[in-house]
Amino acid sequence: MHYYIDVLKKYAVFSGRARRQEYWMFVLFDIAALIIVAIIDAIAGTTPLLYALYALATFLPSLGVSIRRLHDQGKSGWWILVGFIPLVGWIWAIVLMATEGEPNPNQYGPSPKAVHA
Repeated sequence: MHYYIDVLKKYAVFSGRARRQEYWMFVLFDIAALIIVAIIDAIAGTTPLLYALYALATFLPSLGVSIRRLHDQGKSGWWILVGFIPLVGWIWAIVLMATEGEPNPNQYGPSPKAVHA
């Protein structure tokens, strides 16, 4: 849960690096929260108001952690746009997010794995 809170605390931080664990734990909790909000939205009869508000509120943190994840591999944040390539883009984006980062410091900062080890 602290990974989710840590990403939210870095609301619009696009510099630095993020570990795979930080990224995927945020994604896990974000999807769970989206499902819960969608259920509450359906029960309250406000579909899709609450869902849209939650998605909008977490858009920048999601973008930030994704860009920091790419930085961990030594790639520019612009690689996030690979997900928009028709048919294969989303698969390529998942592979990028699942690839291990550089173990040594790179142009985006020191290895977050070394800091947490």
